[in-house]
Amino acid sequence: MNGDFRRFALPGGQDTADSASTADRRPGAAPGPAGTPKAVGIAWALLALNTLGSAGAKTVVPLPRSLIQMATMGALVVAFGLALALNLRLRIRPSAFVFLLTLLLVPSVIASVQPDVGFGSLFRCARLALFVGTLWLLSRWWDGTLTFVRYHIRMYFAVLALVAVGLVVAPGTAMPEYYGGRLVGALWPLTPPQIGQYAAVIIGLAVLLLLGRRTTGAAAAAVIVPSAVLLAMTHTRTATLGLLIGLALAIGSLVLTSAAARRFFAWAVLCAAVAAVVFSSALRSWFLRGQSQENFANLTGRAKVWDALLAAPRTTGEKIFGTGLGDKSFDGLPIDNSWLAVYDEQGLIGVTLVAAMIIVLGGVALLRPPSLPRACAIFLISYCALSSYTEVGLGDASAYLLHLTLAASLLVAPAAAPPLPTVEIPRPRIPRWARR
Repeated sequence: MNGDFRRFALPGGQDTADSASTADRRPGAAPGPAGTPKAVGIAWALLALNTLGSAGAKTVVPLPRSLIQMATMGALVVAFGLALALNLRLRIRPSAFVFLLTLLLVPSVIASVQPDVGFGSLFRCARLALFVGTLWLLSRWWDGTLTFVRYHIRMYFAVLALVAVGLVVAPGTAMPEYYGGRLVGALWPLTPPQIGQYAAVIIGLAVLLLLGRRTTGAAAAAVIVPSAVLLAMTHTRTATLGLLIGLALAIGSLVLTSAAARRFFAWAVLCAAVAAVVFSSALRSWFLRGQSQENFANLTGRAKVWDALLAAPRTTGEKIFGTGLGDKSFDGLPIDNSWLAVYDEQGLIGVTLVAAMIIVLGGVALLRPPSLPRACAIFLISYCALSSYTEVGLGDASAYLLHLTLAASLLVAPAAAPPLPTVEIPRPRIPRWARR
């Protein structure tokens, strides 16, 4: 299993070789390095560590929240420092997505500098600025290949491995009653939606790599099977639907050019139809999670919070710029909707910028010719767009922004092939006697 998994984890291979040979052929592009250093993958993993959060389930060994925050913020600072050391000349690759994300800092800072907002909001702005700065520095190595996809799979598989170890060590803590018996992080405070998100994302990417013949079946199974088990144990409906719909759209983009994608799509539709008939009762029970129809209809109480947030009185400035970056809650209750959370904290300007980010990524993905990197980008964009309805994270440093950044790196315009060298053939000299 370890040997197979390295196929996902290694930064080398065909993708990196392609990166090294094609990164700088585009006219006007920033000059790129001769290859992707391994330290780039470390910086990417540190960004993921920063987005794990500090609040969640109870762990086997109680971890002070201040200690977890120190670890996550320290990871971000180290990631920025590492990216800066690797890119001392500050060579960046143009990216409309990261540019819009940078503009999102404007309403965040304007709303956070108000006297009644508090220091915590400014601290979150500084965190977001450091996060965006690190993305700019790492953009030098974005070349439209699958190198960062392998980094993504590796780091989130490591997080899921930590969750699995906690399940083995303390099953009671890992599946507590206060979460309805759903899987949580027993060694690091991770919630069921977080675990479900990580599992769904790497399952989708691993399936696409397998269909594109960029990994072996054994290596893909080593990632997909345990991740699917953990996803099922979290009972996370949003992650499950996002995985299924995202994969359907991504594989659909490959159907015309890949026979493997056509076969997989046909078998998936057949299996889904059979499962819907044979296991309809079990699937319905798993999907409802023991909730009543009324509780399910108002999205486990989320709709009440959303209505209260929209009905709350706001000044013109709060409507335009928001109330400043916070903990994504309203009156002590989680908002659980990215768009309403952005509206609350960054106002209508923030909502416009976040919508522009999704539209730009989706539009570029539609304009690119069919390819495996494009399919991976479509999966990530559609997953994040669907999850934004019941999850937060599109307006602040989060795993969702990291997923969208990965999609942006995959949609970098393919490099143009260098012109073939011209060889000047000397004209033969005709002897003087032959000219007569």
